[in-house]
Amino acid sequence: MTDTTSGDSGAPVRHSIDWSNPDFYDREKLDIELRRVFDVCHGCRRCFNLCDSFPRLFDLIDASPTFELDGVDSADFKPVVDACTLCDMCFLTKCPYVPPHEFNIDFPHLMVRYRACEHREGKVGFTDRRLADTDGNGKLAGKFASLANWASNRRNRLTRRLLQMLAGVHADAELPKFRTPSFEARARKSTPTVNRDAPAFGRKAVLYATCFVNYNNPRIGEAARAVLARNGVETEVAYPSCCGMPQLEQGDLDRVAANARKVSRELLAWVDKGYDVVIPVPSCALMVKFEWPLIVPDDEAVKRLSQASFDVSEYVVQIAKTEGLADGLGSLPGGVTLHVACHARAQNMGIKAADMLRLIPDLKLDVIERCSGHGGSWGVKTEFHDVALKVGRPVAKQALEMANRHVASECPLAASHIVRGMELLAAEETDALPEDRTARHPVELFAEAYGLRRDGAS
Repeated sequence: MTDTTSGDSGAPVRHSIDWSNPDFYDREKLDIELRRVFDVCHGCRRCFNLCDSFPRLFDLIDASPTFELDGVDSADFKPVVDACTLCDMCFLTKCPYVPPHEFNIDFPHLMVRYRACEHREGKVGFTDRRLADTDGNGKLAGKFASLANWASNRRNRLTRRLLQMLAGVHADAELPKFRTPSFEARARKSTPTVNRDAPAFGRKAVLYATCFVNYNNPRIGEAARAVLARNGVETEVAYPSCCGMPQLEQGDLDRVAANARKVSRELLAWVDKGYDVVIPVPSCALMVKFEWPLIVPDDEAVKRLSQASFDVSEYVVQIAKTEGLADGLGSLPGGVTLHVACHARAQNMGIKAADMLRLIPDLKLDVIERCSGHGGSWGVKTEFHDVALKVGRPVAKQALEMANRHVASECPLAASHIVRGMELLAAEETDALPEDRTARHPVELFAEAYGLRRDGAS
């Protein structure tokens, strides 16, 4: 860690994760740092309503004999760590003690350090590692997509109970479907026609497919390509491997670093040919733009890629501001409820999805800036699913009350989690659900406003 200057009130900064240092994995030194940070959190408590980690910590302290952190056993810290979804909202929106403040608090990266120790000690189980292997799961399930989707369907009580027993995946959790062929394979067979009359004609972009778009929802990638083609942008699709976010959640920093080096070198070949890198899923964009440079800070390829990469909504808004959009953007009746994903907010770029959707003429847009509660694979696990629904309940309630036709989120997992929460609330309160019960990515709605089909045609 870099030392901070006492009293410095400059803009927040994040230090590199010192995971190659043997001290990083020293349990005694880790415990000292946990207690230092937790004691600051105890004295502040601004994050009491942010996620489940902080209530768990404060309950431990309040139930201790001393009513202070010194009365809590270090063995009881694990539930606090387990409840962290690495949303980064405490660092970015709540904590007044982040660097360069002398307290030097980075709660999410401290949770990563704890999990890295567990991973190195072999405490991450086989099923958790299997759940995080998105590339392996996508390639295997893609070969048997119909069977895999039948077995993972929430309404298939037999297989879902079995999956809960064997893999710890809650029987009522909504799981993503697998699609075949993959987005990358579809892109090789079909390229949208580029609008040569668009103001932004001449731009070139490569879409980093991401594991979710590649294996689970190619429609997001197809919509992004269609929108960019209408706006004169020539696109290619590349997918070297997963960004490593699922492994970051488990503390497997060696795997994250390896993925960062592999992906950055392949995508930089496109950058060197004049292409921008556009990323349709905010968690993956966050990894490429911010987390990778903190994990492999001395890798020039990673640094260059982070500077050449854009979230898809960010990229469309940039086109609108610099060259201007192509004609043909129509209305989208019924209104949109937009959930702003935590990992989009963590990119510190403003609410670009809302900015993009506001470009649609006469659109009724309601924006929700609050965590959905899903947290990647965390929200589907038996241990945490009920907590994930509880954390996301205010979002689902707001979305239900807004009663717009469409529900959208840049995070596909958050989107389905919100719709599931809305279904549960509607069943309790006998309210009607919005017409479009399948929450979608904002770029899909933007493509619809352009009247574009999945192949990019009007």
